[in-house]
Amino acid sequence: MKLRIGQGYDVHILVEGIPLVLGGVQIPHTHGLKSHSDGDALTHAMCDALLGALSLRDIGYHFSDKDPANKGRNSLEFLKIVMEMIREEGYEVNNIDVTVVLEAPKVNPHVPAMKKALCETMAIREEDLSIKATTSEGVSFVGRKEGIAVFAVCLLYKVTDNFGGM
Repeated sequence: MKLRIGQGYDVHILVEGIPLVLGGVQIPHTHGLKSHSDGDALTHAMCDALLGALSLRDIGYHFSDKDPANKGRNSLEFLKIVMEMIREEGYEVNNIDVTVVLEAPKVNPHVPAMKKALCETMAIREEDLSIKATTSEGVSFVGRKEGIAVFAVCLLYKVTDNFGGM
């Protein structure tokens, strides 16, 4: 069985007065994530992990922040397109593991809604996506409540050989 692993990482600055979107879910908070799109750092890190697993570059390559079409765009749209790319290559998701590092607000109460939104978008089972949340204990830009960091890893497995062999 052919397996591929990918790793993704994303950071964004927290800015007062804009919506906070993580994992496709709007979370009540005074600050949101500054970005050209909706700033969903969790979904961005997942996209990078998936793309990286198949050496398909990164999210910025496919969805440039210079492209006006991506201004304010829902990151679940990026994820859906990335999953189409993964399946075109003949792969499926075995599992994805995500760690969100954020001081406030608390992420854990929103994990079930995030998993639902993300798994529906990717057409995978919720048991194949893990979302964990932690703080940085007051250390770094995250600890000072200036931003967020998200780490993601994924494992893909080959289902079909669409391109005549590997």
